[in-house]
Amino acid sequence: MARVKGAMMTHKRRKKVLKLAKGYWGGKSKLFKTAKNAVMKSGQYAYIGRKQKKRNFRSLWITRISAGCKMNGMNYSTFMNGLKKAGITLNRKMLSEIAIHDEAAFASLCEKAKAAL
Repeated sequence: MARVKGAMMTHKRRKKVLKLAKGYWGGKSKLFKTAKNAVMKSGQYAYIGRKQKKRNFRSLWITRISAGCKMNGMNYSTFMNGLKKAGITLNRKMLSEIAIHDEAAFASLCEKAKAAL
């Protein structure tokens, strides 16, 4: 059986890491050992950032809905409770878009929520 040498795969692996580290400052973009650490850490930050993005957008939508509710004489929690009891199932993203772009439609939603309570 032929002897397998690992140089090709090692070179490929190192090239992949250095390609991911392109644009990093100093040795982080040139040296494999530091580049590997930097790429791993940046991957962790990216993973955490994807989760935080969802949280941040949800809180933004809630803030926008809350502002729209206050203009119609309600608060956020009673509005959401009223929508649930009225059987209106719109997600927070769509509700915030309605609150920004179509105030008349949002006012009618507020009236339906008030009526359901």
